[in-house]
Amino acid sequence: MRRSGATGVGPYPASGEMGSMSAEDEAAVADASATLERALIEVKKVVVGQDRLVERMLLGLLARGHLLLEGVPGVAKTLAVRTLADVAGGSFARLQFTPDLMPSDITGTRVWRAAQETFDVELGPVFANLVLADEINRAPAKVQSALLEAMAEHQVSIAGRSHRLPEPFLVLATQNPVESEGVYRLPEAQRDRFLMKVDVPYPTGQEEFEILHRMSVDPPRAEQVLTPADVVRLQRVADGIFVHHSVMSYLVSLTVATRDPSFFGLSHLGDVVELGVSPRASLGMLAAARALALLRGRSYVLAGDVADVASDVMSHRLLLSFDAVADGTDPRDVVRQVIEQIPRPSVATREDPDAARTA
Repeated sequence: MRRSGATGVGPYPASGEMGSMSAEDEAAVADASATLERALIEVKKVVVGQDRLVERMLLGLLARGHLLLEGVPGVAKTLAVRTLADVAGGSFARLQFTPDLMPSDITGTRVWRAAQETFDVELGPVFANLVLADEINRAPAKVQSALLEAMAEHQVSIAGRSHRLPEPFLVLATQNPVESEGVYRLPEAQRDRFLMKVDVPYPTGQEEFEILHRMSVDPPRAEQVLTPADVVRLQRVADGIFVHHSVMSYLVSLTVATRDPSFFGLSHLGDVVELGVSPRASLGMLAAARALALLRGRSYVLAGDVADVASDVMSHRLLLSFDAVADGTDPRDVVRQVIEQIPRPSVATREDPDAARTA
């Protein structure tokens, strides 16, 4: 393992040469990228601004990763999710989390059928391709945990029997960061199941003007571009996006630096980070980087793709020390320092070995 200043951990070189995909694979990537561009255009017909939010939702869809959307009320979180459901096709369910919600209201339950004199299983609203868990932090922990098995295993157990969820399956949860009354903090295990946590800001003045112009009288509707089968196909294309071992080593360096910051010359973070991210974060970051490369029309991942998704993948998984929380330390600032400290590798294609790519 290398010391601070090295490109990454492991036996891999700081720079390298990328392999080339077959013509058939390149064509599949180009076709998938064009399809995703059409989907993006349809979503943007309805959602004004919030480019990062829209991009992250598509990444979650491609990477099979659930998203936690955090923002004040009225910034288009729910609208964006509904619009994505319209564009992606398949079934959609909205779960409005409240303090009196029960786990069976989400997963389903056994119902006595008097006419047949037998129990029947009635599946809950979680059995949908895209599930909006609205204001997830308004329900107690036992209800939040009811989603855990579904998010992790894509199945739900009812009365001792497992029921598979449809594919694709994606949970997009929203929460309000400013309210403290009547809300329940998400458990660490639940937060770790979300691929990314996306902060949803206010629109700019120009964007708000466009919102008034576009949405006040006759709001546009997005057209369906994809089917569930299309989404599964796009996910498989994303799985095949090439990742050079030096880029993968760079990714591992970012996650390991949160667990052993002094090893990478970040000793001052030792008193800030109580618990670093787990290997699940590494897997999630790899999947998200592949999805981002596909969304941007490339058949390979750059170190810049990894750095781009690192904050959204890692920040909600970091457990800060008591003193750091008391000082108001932002986990995203911790991730930013890690990204700035770890040098990015240079990777070139076989066709042009002199053109190193780091961005």
